[in-house]
Amino acid sequence: MSSSAAHSETAEPSAEDGRHARRERNRLAVVDAMLQLYRDGNLDPSSDEIAERAGLSPRSLFRYFEDLDDLVRVAISRQHERLEPLARVDTASDGPLAERIERLVEQRLRLFEKIGSVGLVSRVREPFQPLIASELAISRSFLRRQLEQLFQPELTQQGKGAAAVTLAAADVLTSFESVRLLLDDQQLTPAQVHATLVGALTSLLEA
Repeated sequence: MSSSAAHSETAEPSAEDGRHARRERNRLAVVDAMLQLYRDGNLDPSSDEIAERAGLSPRSLFRYFEDLDDLVRVAISRQHERLEPLARVDTASDGPLAERIERLVEQRLRLFEKIGSVGLVSRVREPFQPLIASELAISRSFLRRQLEQLFQPELTQQGKGAAAVTLAAADVLTSFESVRLLLDDQQLTPAQVHATLVGALTSLLEA
């Protein structure tokens, strides 16, 4: 190996590398600050509040994002990436129906609890930001396919027309919006929501 090659392999990171790493750290700090404000119940934080939580000056905030809408989009995307492991259901489609329903309900409630305020913000922003709308559409499609695969034996027995109705009803029942409605509007406890969803799904799928 030549001395110049050896030097290049052991050389210190360039100033450009350092600036890039610092930019990424600050960018993630801003995103995490916004997510923390959401978790604290502030669903529409100002740029000053976000900058203060991130430990940056308000003027520097938009060195990393075009505007607040861009920051919201990135924050929601980051939250979805973090929660991807919770979207899996720990059971197979050939297990007992009661066990599959139980695991599905547990997974949805756990996932939606972690999504929390970010789910509310994303749905408020959905009509105005196509990228957020697209991401939510992908998420909803994934969860709907999950239902279809998990309960394929029961849906097949119902026939094509009835199965489509059952799948649509199960999809609505186990959606983020329905769970929030049960918790917030009807003031049910998490245990009551769990029992409600298990009972409704059992009635649908045993028909």
